[in-house]
Amino acid sequence: MKRISLEGPSPHFIGCWNIEQNVLCDDIVDFFESHQEKQEPGQSAGAVNLEAKNSTDITVHPRDLKTEEYQVVKNYIDTLFACYKDYTEQFPFLGTIMPSADVGSFNIQKYLPGGHFKLPHSERTSIVNSFRVLAWMSYLNDVEDGGATTFTHQNMEVTPRKGKTLIWPAEWTHAHLGNIVNSGEKYIITGWMHFPHEVR
Repeated sequence: MKRISLEGPSPHFIGCWNIEQNVLCDDIVDFFESHQEKQEPGQSAGAVNLEAKNSTDITVHPRDLKTEEYQVVKNYIDTLFACYKDYTEQFPFLGTIMPSADVGSFNIQKYLPGGHFKLPHSERTSIVNSFRVLAWMSYLNDVEDGGATTFTHQNMEVTPRKGKTLIWPAEWTHAHLGNIVNSGEKYIITGWMHFPHEVR
């Protein structure tokens, strides 16, 4: 992976990298398309609301990554953690309080033309999801018309490009939305990082 600089007010705490092994992205798209039985309408705040979010999702649970069926997704997660290590090197204080992280359940998502997550939202909004420290996302394909991610407080728009990976704080300061895909398809993989569960 290669670190990329995003233009915007500094520090904006949005880390960006390019996954140079683009075959990882292709493998996850292939995984998504070959598992239609796992696909469900995307949810926002625990419910399907097409005005807020219009996508098709596959939810991946940590236990899934231990199976052969999900090996391509596990390969991606290993690369994601290399990005996380670099993120903590950019912001060393985070590394002192969270030198390692857990990834809970996460989603692979597909947006067709007209698809979006246009409701501005953040990733930690209640006691229920207060354990989230960081959010992460990788674009799995190029989107030429629409589909950009807008960080509202930073006035920053990120264009979807295959392999581009973002990590950012889960807090309200980084509210964001996914603009409407005007043509083509948009695939992403996205989730959250939190403090490791202690083994007792």
